[in-house]
Amino acid sequence: MPLVSVSDFETAAEAKMSHMAREYLQSGAADEITLRRNRSIFDSLLLKPRALCDVSSLDTSLNLFGVAMPHPLLLSPTAYGRLFHKQGELAVAEGAAQTKTIYTVSSFSTTKMEKIASSTTHPLWFQLYTPPDQAISADLLKRAEDSGYKVIVATVDAPVLGTRNREMRSAFHMPHGIIRENLRKYGTGLTRSAHFSDVGVVATSLNPSLTWDYMDWLRSLTKLPILLKGILSPEDAKFAVEHGAHGIIVSNHGARNLDTLPSTLEALPGVIEAVGGNIPVLFDGGIRRGTDIFKALALGAKAALIGRPYVYGLAVNGAAGVARVIEILLEELRVAMSICGRPTLASIDKSVLWNNSKE
Repeated sequence: MPLVSVSDFETAAEAKMSHMAREYLQSGAADEITLRRNRSIFDSLLLKPRALCDVSSLDTSLNLFGVAMPHPLLLSPTAYGRLFHKQGELAVAEGAAQTKTIYTVSSFSTTKMEKIASSTTHPLWFQLYTPPDQAISADLLKRAEDSGYKVIVATVDAPVLGTRNREMRSAFHMPHGIIRENLRKYGTGLTRSAHFSDVGVVATSLNPSLTWDYMDWLRSLTKLPILLKGILSPEDAKFAVEHGAHGIIVSNHGARNLDTLPSTLEALPGVIEAVGGNIPVLFDGGIRRGTDIFKALALGAKAALIGRPYVYGLAVNGAAGVARVIEILLEELRVAMSICGRPTLASIDKSVLWNNSKE
């Protein structure tokens, strides 16, 4: 049977993953209320079709941080790529390049950032975690710059590890031979996975003492654009602007850290309003259809990111699977633009939503 949707890839991927890998990828925090809400909120928004609009030529292009992009879909950072496919992050980078898609490489990748960067000529972004020893973060940042990464994505919503019950039940750990390769040079305590019984490993991976001075410190170390990933509240969005962030990614960490948070789509309008157009706001969380991307754009997002969907593609068929998942979502986005009479990204606004008409 052909795989024609993200859900098809999810089903096919389940058969290829170990129980532990599946529980790691698909689970959320605690009772997974927010995990379900990240998806269900999209179903509550209806679209308004428009007739007799000239949509013979669609333009999905945009410019983001000085880079011309053919479409508004990017790949979020996801850890432990080789847990799902033997080529891991190298296959993701290849699939992203095939579709001209920006890939954000995780600090917790199982392939060194330098090797990933040398494998492709397509632009890459780098996601930064900050352990208590900030010298490690400073070195990671320099390595990313030296390797040609174009944007730094600082994850700021994980001062501690979330309560991930399904991971606990599956006794999540990294299989033999798979480690956090970017952290190898800093000591073995950082390269192993965070077993839930091993508080010391968690403590060496995350820094609960960070304040907004962290953003000022990052800016002093690099001239690359810095995005803050994990902003949900309007208050934090205002602080991000005040402290010189170049952009925001509205995200609840894939609903993996704290349960009963709002979905990212519910949080998006408040962040957009707080930012006031000063910096671009990107969206991450729950996307499984091109219509989901369309709705995020309608509520003001500049672009959207996916995580689990491309990992399903990776598990099924490596680089080709990653590329096909991206192609499916973009095809569905173009269908939504056509039937709703919106030939450009700039023409997509709240009036495409059935209950938010400006007309």
